[in-house]
Amino acid sequence: MGCRNFEVIFDHVGHFGRFQIFLYLICAFQNIACGIHYLASVFLVLTPDHTCKPPGNVSRVLFHNFSHLRLEDTWSLISVGPKDHIIVQLQDGEIWELSMCSRIKRENMSSLNYEYSGSKTKFPCVDGYIYDRRKWKSTVVTEWNLVCERKWFAALIQPVFMVGVLVGAAVFGYISDRLGRRVVLWSTSTGIFLFGIAASLTADYYSFMAARFFLALAASGYLVVVFVYVMEFIGMKFRMWASIQLHSFFAIGTMVVAFTGYSIRIWWLYQMILSTVTVPFILCCWMLPETPFWLLSGGRYQEAQQIVNMMAQWNGRSPCELSELLSLDLTEPVGGGSPSGINMNNIYYLFYDCAVSTRTLTVWMIWFTGSLGFYSLSLNSLNLGGNEYLNLFLLGAVEIPAYIFVCVGMDRVGRKAVLAFSLFFSALSCGVMMVIPENYHVWRVVATMAAKFAIGAVFGLIYLYTAELYPTVVRSLAVGSGSMVCRLASILAPFFIYLRSQWIFLPQLLVGTTSFISGVLTLNLPETHGKPLATTWEEAAKLESKNDRSSSKLSPTTNNIVLEKTEGINPRDSSPGE
Repeated sequence: MGCRNFEVIFDHVGHFGRFQIFLYLICAFQNIACGIHYLASVFLVLTPDHTCKPPGNVSRVLFHNFSHLRLEDTWSLISVGPKDHIIVQLQDGEIWELSMCSRIKRENMSSLNYEYSGSKTKFPCVDGYIYDRRKWKSTVVTEWNLVCERKWFAALIQPVFMVGVLVGAAVFGYISDRLGRRVVLWSTSTGIFLFGIAASLTADYYSFMAARFFLALAASGYLVVVFVYVMEFIGMKFRMWASIQLHSFFAIGTMVVAFTGYSIRIWWLYQMILSTVTVPFILCCWMLPETPFWLLSGGRYQEAQQIVNMMAQWNGRSPCELSELLSLDLTEPVGGGSPSGINMNNIYYLFYDCAVSTRTLTVWMIWFTGSLGFYSLSLNSLNLGGNEYLNLFLLGAVEIPAYIFVCVGMDRVGRKAVLAFSLFFSALSCGVMMVIPENYHVWRVVATMAAKFAIGAVFGLIYLYTAELYPTVVRSLAVGSGSMVCRLASILAPFFIYLRSQWIFLPQLLVGTTSFISGVLTLNLPETHGKPLATTWEEAAKLESKNDRSSSKLSPTTNNIVLEKTEGINPRDSSPGE
């Protein structure tokens, strides 16, 4: 039985009634928790001003013309840089020059002047560091002294998390195919809570990294499966808006991170509070049923019938019999299967010929740019100047209108036009950021919001557009490979932020350059709006022809894309772009 016939179920029980709205809001709420953990490291790895700790009790502190009795009181007046140092006199009379990553002992104990030309002896910071705790009382960096020669331990926190995201997508996507969507939603949500709490209670860096890795595994697994789960309950009339607006709840998670970071300045308490956001879903997820599509694919007809009857009851519709509605053969499981003779996992099918190879590389470049821009702009919010909490909040909030823009724009002017515009607008915004002086904080934030709006639009569109560009036989592989490239960019993005130490605008230059190149390449892609989903390479090749008039008479692919999900797209490949 063709999977297109499943749409008649929604014609009888409702495409987006009370049942679907209730289920959608529960599942979408958990997307907030996932968005929280994906970007929680923005404040977890915050590195405050610091200086090497002296080897004794301080009796006097000198920095240029300022003198204090306590080293902790000098942070309101100074900001220690690579070329600056603090002079301290210990209670035993020794005089030390303290900098960020070293300390120097003066041999002349009578000279407390800032400038000194006598003999010195340099020592490492074996006694630890003194941190500026005015904004944050503690972070992961201050907890385990992840500065100076250990700063790369802090730089690895977000990339390791993203490696967990990549592994989780593959593992839980496979499990959901075998054991069902509901089992994965339950297990991953419980894992998000338990590993989130565990990360806040760890006593050492390596335990923290392990907890965060498994937290990423669970969060990624949820995002992968929830997309397919809600789409299998929603009729085609509402699938496009419902699928794209799942991103909006992820963006709300970013806003929650900003608000919590502003309110809680102790890292372990901050992590623990963020982890409790998933509790409401854990309390409600026991009510979530298995999807009737998955049950039908395994021949569990009675269970599927019960769920369809429940949907009809909630939506105020009359019950329908699946055996009559779908003409089911009760002796065989329902499933389209893969086309005969086609290996759906063969990467070579994405390089069928020169034209297809170019298309694949272009699509991969767009996925890479979207992810690189999303995480680079978000993680760089601390460096924009002004209030870093407000910066991150605004960068999360601006994504919501971006997804609305995508929903409205792509069916009016086409997928390619919206995607190319978003990429070029992102490149332009990054260029504007590079010419705005550092002290113009407001304008830098506005330019960054403009770039984040454009990148959000790219994320909202690229999944659907990729699925429409490829025939059924490799659609799953195309979306899955793009998703893997996307996660590769998310692993690299934190390292790009550290490149700003070489040149302050280097992250913006990289994002702007990749956005511009992707925009130019997008112009060579075919338009898919109003054209049917291709099932073979020959049909896909017709997308290149602007004179294919017959295709414009067919229904838009937006309404058909998820109908083929059980045939052409595996849930492991179908997570929202983040």
